[in-house]
Amino acid sequence: MSGDWHPVCAAEEIDEEDVRRFDHGGRTYAVYNTAKGFYATDGHCTHEKAHLARGLVIGDIIECPLHQGRFHIPTGKAKSAPVCVDLRCYPVKVEGGQVFIQL
Repeated sequence: MSGDWHPVCAAEEIDEEDVRRFDHGGRTYAVYNTAKGFYATDGHCTHEKAHLARGLVIGDIIECPLHQGRFHIPTGKAKSAPVCVDLRCYPVKVEGGQVFIQL
């Protein structure tokens, strides 16, 4: 995937097992800090468009706050009903203590 890198926040601003909303270009993304590193996906649940940044991170799973559907953060795979459509994932890097997402 090619695209520009966009600064999201300082790495220390996202606690482990937490998620942060990032809006850019009229779209919403979710940026996660897991025990395995930082990841990014689309910011809305594929079921009813709830903001995933209001959800609960459990290990490498994000649980939607609306109907508790779950996605695997590193792959975006839908893991439990009612979600059945995967999330799109985006490259993330940390440089100089700053988190960047490639869009």
